Amino acid sequence: QSMMKIYVGNMSYRTTQESLTDLFTNYGEVQEVAVITDRETGRPRGFAFVTMPDDGQAREAIEALNGQEFEGLTSVDMAFARRRGGGGRGARDRW
Repeated sequence: QSMMKIYVGNMSYRTTQESLTDLFTNYGEVQEVAVITDRETGRPRGFAFVTMPDDGQAREAIEALNGQEFEGLTSVDMAFARRRGGGGRGARDRW
């Protein structure tokens, strides 16, 4: 079992760290939720990263939530998931 970081895009600007944590906790343990904000304005940029320590549970969450509507107008669009660590090459691996 290894940690997985999940990209959550196309998010409502009302979505918070707490609401995402609650959503993903339905599928297993959530280690970290990072809602990405604009450096200049501090407003959410419409995407986040959710880190789950068990990649089996993470895959289950992706399967269940991909394309589903969450908190109003937008859908939770899990376009890709990445394992943490190993195999990275420089700048492309920034997050």
